[in-house]
Formats: sequence, structure tokens, C-alpha cells
Amino acid sequence: MKTIRLSGLVLAAGLAASLMGSTAFAEPVTATPGQEVNAVLLPKFLGILPFDQANRGAQEAAAELGSTGKLEFIGPTPENSAAGQIEMLTTATTQKQQVVMLSNNAGDQIAPAAEAAQAAGTKVVTWDSPIPNGKGETVFIAQVDFGSIGVVMADMALELAGGAGEFAVLSASPDAANQNAWIEAMKTTLAADAKYKDLKLVDVVYGNDQSEESYNKALGLVDKYPDLKVIMAPTTVGIVAASKAMQDEGLCEKVKVSGLGLPAEMVSYSLNGCAPQFALWSFVDLGYLTYHASYALATGAIKGEVGEEFTAGRMGTFKIEEDPGRAGAKRVLMGPFTVYTKDNVEAAAN
Repeated sequence: MKTIRLSGLVLAAGLAASLMGSTAFAEPVTATPGQEVNAVLLPKFLGILPFDQANRGAQEAAAELGSTGKLEFIGPTPENSAAGQIEMLTTATTQKQQVVMLSNNAGDQIAPAAEAAQAAGTKVVTWDSPIPNGKGETVFIAQVDFGSIGVVMADMALELAGGAGEFAVLSASPDAANQNAWIEAMKTTLAADAKYKDLKLVDVVYGNDQSEESYNKALGLVDKYPDLKVIMAPTTVGIVAASKAMQDEGLCEKVKVSGLGLPAEMVSYSLNGCAPQFALWSFVDLGYLTYHASYALATGAIKGEVGEEFTAGRMGTFKIEEDPGRAGAKRVLMGPFTVYTKDNVEAAAN
């Protein structure tokens, strides 16, 4: 698998952001294993592979740490994601769970429930998708720097469009904080560099991370914009649905698909040219790191303060830093991500 790392400029900017406002702490903390931590892993909804992979990683970490508590993997249905997440977070608080690991799909609507959880002694650690305003959130486990995703999406769109032309975005839900941040980062990137001047973003539509709806939205974009060259789908459900739609309609030579996808689900579309390149990170690692951070917080090994460092098993040492995209919020940055093409997707899919 070929890992594509960011340019020195982007890395330097990320490093500077991570150091700003940091407080000096002693050596990285390693949480004492074998303690009782009752935790809930709460994805946006159940039934898709990325969240199952995150659960696999969290379960791996829980076993490695020897927690004598229970790790529950629960989530709402896609149709009831926002309200369901709020209800489940509230229930977990009532049950006196020590920590809830949340991939937020309810925007700022979930902040009051998160604040209530914290007040009752339940830590709220977000992963994959944070609470936009940061309220009620102890720390966000960020898969990669959100600004860097904007750069990668813009670059992939530029390359697939041949340097000029129209492209559109097929996103998840309007309330998905991660999707919205990535799209805004991409817009900022497009406006900041003259190399993108001939690339035109014509629309952003939402398939709500449901296959049939995303499929139809992709076809709708092609009908609405006859000169469309690229559909950028920063969602694992959307990118598969859009690729299948282009394949079924025989449009893969005319409209390329890109975005964020799982190699196991995208290998055939990469090899047949419908989705020549896309990017992602390891959801197994994301779940693993999230549990390690949550265990350390729940057991008091760390407090969740900027500058604290902790060890996360096989993944090494991580540091809590200010979130450059959300004033007053904190994050732990995992990284890096990989750009997949026909040259490396098959190996990653196995």
C-alpha cells in the first residue's frame, strides 16, 4: 500500500498548529491496564463497513488493555440518525457509562446532551465527526487534518477533470460535521490557488449515506449538468453509489468519480476506470486510537488538556492539541491517509 503524505508546506502548517497553545507535560502517559471502563461506541448509524471496522479496532484495544468493563457498539438507523444519537447518548448518561465515543451526525443539536453527559460524569470523546461547536466534547480523535482533506479532494478533482471543467459534490447528510468541514476546506483550497481557476464546483447534493438515494442523486447531477466531469463523494456510501451509477449508465469515460472510499468496496471501480483515484485512512486504527484515548481519560491517566501525551499501544504516542478548525476545541490527530489508484487498491482490498 502506498501512503501519500502531505507536502512539506502543509505538514509544517499542521505542526505549527499543533504546537500553538500547547502546555509542556512530562513523559507520555501509559494508562494502567486491567481497569474497569464501561464504554459505548456510538457511530452515526449501524450497517456500513467503516463503522464495523472502527468497532473492530476499539474491541482490539479493549482486549489489549484488559478492561474489565463492557464495550457496547450501538447506533441508530440511517433514517433516524440525529434523533437516535441524541437519545442513545442521553440513555448512556443515565446508565452512568464512563465514556461515550461518538461519531456525530447531529451537528450542534447533540451539544446539550453531550454537556449533560459531562455534567453527570460521562466523558464524550468524538471520532470521525466532531461536535461543530465543541460543546460537551472532551476531545476529538481526528482521522486526518480536515484542511488536508480539502486539498486532496481539490487535487483529485483537478487531475480527473484534466485541469478544467465542472465538478459536483455528493455528500452524506447536511448535518454531518466532518463532511461539511471537508467541503468548506475544499472550497477554501479552490479559492486560494490559481491552479484551480478553471475548475468549477457547480453543486453540492446529499444522499444521506443511503445507497439508493446517493445513486439517484448521482444520476440527477449528470442530468442537471451535461458537461459534468467529476463527482466528488467524501463518503464511503456515496462514492460506491456514484461509481455504480456511472458504471450502470455507461458514463465512466465521461464522468469520473472520486472522494473517500474503502478499497475493499472500490477495487472494481478503480480497475475499470470509473473511480481512478480516491483516498481514505484506516477505520480500524481510528477505532483503536479512540478507545485508547477514551480508556486513558476514563481511568484518569490523562485529563484531556492541551499538551498531554499518551501512548496508544501499537500506534505509538499521541498528543492533545488545539483544534485549528474549531476555536476552544481539542483534538488528537491520527493520520496519515492514503490515495488509492489501480496500482495499489488491490493489495489494500485484501
